[in-house]
Amino acid sequence: MAATSIPVPADGGISRALHRARVEPAYAAFLTLLAGFVVLPIVFGLDKFTNLLTNWEGYLAPWLVALLPFSAHTAMLIVGVVEIVAGILIAIKPRYAAYVVAFWLAGIIINLLTYSGFYDVALRDFGLLVAALALAQLARTYDHGSGRQDHANAENRSR
Repeated sequence: MAATSIPVPADGGISRALHRARVEPAYAAFLTLLAGFVVLPIVFGLDKFTNLLTNWEGYLAPWLVALLPFSAHTAMLIVGVVEIVAGILIAIKPRYAAYVVAFWLAGIIINLLTYSGFYDVALRDFGLLVAALALAQLARTYDHGSGRQDHANAENRSR
């Protein structure tokens, strides 16, 4: 089945989107990545305020902490806010926000690669960066309201 830029319709809601995901694997991949990149940054961002999952300050490279005009704790609170905003932006406009998230992940990777002992986490975050770029590419077609005219023009040109 050919990919289209039809957004999740309001008159069919979730059930129609799920049906479409069953018959259109690329749309299912888009929804999967979209859900992950909305929920996970918000959860991780909120955890920066509680440290229930881990002590996030321990992931900051010492050289980076030395450059900061404030404490590592304050830095992690700022990071938490950025991650929450990133999750919300992905929900609103994944076509563009996925690139912002990829850029953010690149910064995290640089921090981790310069701090011995976190290479495994850096590799995991590289995988997330690749997934964010895949979401951006899929969003070119499936982002609500984006690309309708471009898709229609491409379809007309192929006829």
